[in-house]
Order: sequence, then structure tokens, then C-alpha cells
Amino acid sequence: METKRYTVNQIEQAAAALNAGELVSFPTETVYGLGADATNPAAVKKVYAAKGRPSDNPLIVHVASVETVEHYAVTSNPAFGQLVKAFWPGSLTIILPLKHGAFDAVVTGGLKTAAFRMPDNQVTLSLIKAAGVPIVGPSANTSGKPSPTLADHVLHDLTGKIAGVIDDGPTGVGLESTVIDLSVATPVILRPGVVTQEAIERVIGPIMTNKHKVGAAETPKAPGMKYKHYAPNAQVYIVANPDDFDAAIDWASQQAVPFGVMAVDTILEKQAKVRFKDQFSLGESVVTASQHLFEGLRYFDLNPEVKLILVQGFAKEGVGLAYMNRLEKSAGQKYFSKQQAD
Repeated sequence: METKRYTVNQIEQAAAALNAGELVSFPTETVYGLGADATNPAAVKKVYAAKGRPSDNPLIVHVASVETVEHYAVTSNPAFGQLVKAFWPGSLTIILPLKHGAFDAVVTGGLKTAAFRMPDNQVTLSLIKAAGVPIVGPSANTSGKPSPTLADHVLHDLTGKIAGVIDDGPTGVGLESTVIDLSVATPVILRPGVVTQEAIERVIGPIMTNKHKVGAAETPKAPGMKYKHYAPNAQVYIVANPDDFDAAIDWASQQAVPFGVMAVDTILEKQAKVRFKDQFSLGESVVTASQHLFEGLRYFDLNPEVKLILVQGFAKEGVGLAYMNRLEKSAGQKYFSKQQAD
């Protein structure tokens, strides 16, 4: 299959491919999504095949209007309207109970709920309107690998497997959306993102943060809860304390494999022992680090001799909670400790 790189002026062509049951990757403010007509089960099955994604991992349904959500889901919870007014279009995904027969089980993972989002990207909102249907949109990457923040990342993973990708340049946020479940008595965040718990609680009052680990036989209610995610080919080690980078680099230098470093500029500037091509800048703060985390992990995937990556950690608060959620999964929870260096 030829995979096209659509420009932002070729939305009608991309929409026609979706209507024909093909897969089209689309840009959002978070990461690039892999789109299929949510009302076409055969098309949705192609998403799982293209990504190599487990079929019990539910998909987020992307919409261009609140009316579309109301057509498929029960939206009587007052919190829904409050969150939509505050955060849509934007980086918040909302799980709602479905009306009977709303979507095929291939979309929902067999659950009676579905996750909805209105992305903050005019190109994709226009695509959804042109297609005339809601579109599912998991991240447009091979399952388990770092999410794509550039069209080139999509093409690297999915060329020959999808009809095309709409190239709208780099994404702005760089991490997937916050997921909140409104189908339960007390709303709960199932996946952290740049829309923080504090911001949500200012709108709807107290909520919970999910601490449940999904079992092997259990269907997750949101993406990213059960399976390995965001992992590059190299082993990632998190350096939690910036003051430990010298010791971490000394330790890595003693290993029998080439290594890379991902950190903010103030740390990289001090690391004369690390070759420039083995460094990747996370910018100047946790905000820029979140924007560039996946890009950095993919940078080292294109530098295959690197087998170990030291990545800067941040405090688990605000955006840092979302950043660390993704980084810990990419590292398999592995942290550098000074005991390793002793």
C-alpha cells in the first residue's frame, strides 16, 4: 500500500480515504493519531492490525462537536458540560456511559463506556467534519513504542500500512491527553496529562486519581493502563536528581555499550564527556521536556548503536505527573541510583 503525505490543504482527500474504510493519521495538539471511521467496525479492526495493538485496549473517539457525543453517549452528568466548557477543544478525554448499540465492541473493547475527545487542532476538526463521522484515534505508532509528535515518526512506523498522514508539523503538547472517567460515582483520572487534577478540580470539585493496576484478564477503560508503552529500543534509566548526572554518566561510561543523555540545557552544558550526537535537549523546563520526551526517545531509535539512555526526571506534580507517567513506562520503572555506581 502506498502511504501518502497529505498537506493541510488535502483534507477532502484524506476524508474520502476514511469514508472508504482506510486509515489516515491526523495531527492533534498532543500527538499524531491513527484515524478510522468509528462507525465502521472493519475499518477499526485495521487500526489494531496496523499498530499491532491488543484488541482489548479501548480507543478514543474524536469528535468535532458536542452534539456528536450526545448522539452516542449519556451526557446527563453535569460535570460533562462543565468540563467541555472549560477544556474543549483541548487535551482532555472524557469517558461516558454509552447509549445502547452506540458503537461496535471493537471500538470499546467490549465495555459499556467510551472515551471522547475534541482535539485542539483545526485541521483535524475540519477532517472530522468533512468525513461526517467520529473517528477513532489511538497514537499513530507501533504499539508499545514512543508516541509520534511528527508526521515523519508516523511514516517511520506505519508506511505501507495506512493510506496516509496529514502533515501539520510538530505537535505542541507532546504528551497524550488527560483521561477522566465520568461513568463512576466520583470522577477519576485514569491517565494524567497537561490538563492537571488541580485544574479539573477547580471546575468540578474533588476527583480521584487511579491507582489500580489492570490485571491480565481485565479490560482497561482507557489507553496506556495495561500494556507496555513508550519504550525505545535502548534501555532507559531515569535520573531523578539533577545533581546525580555526573555519577550517572560516570556509571554509564563504564558499561560495555554506547549511551545517550536526555536532559535540560543547563545539565547538558556541563557534560563535556558526552558526545554532542549522543545528547538530546529537553529544553529548559518540565513543560518543554514534556513537549520533546517522545521526540528524544525516537531520536535515539534512529541511532541504534545507543543501548542505554539516561533521562532526566522531574517532580510528580502538575505537568510533571504526566511526564513521569510516560517516562516511567518507557523505562520499565528503572531508575539510576548511586548504589549502581559504587
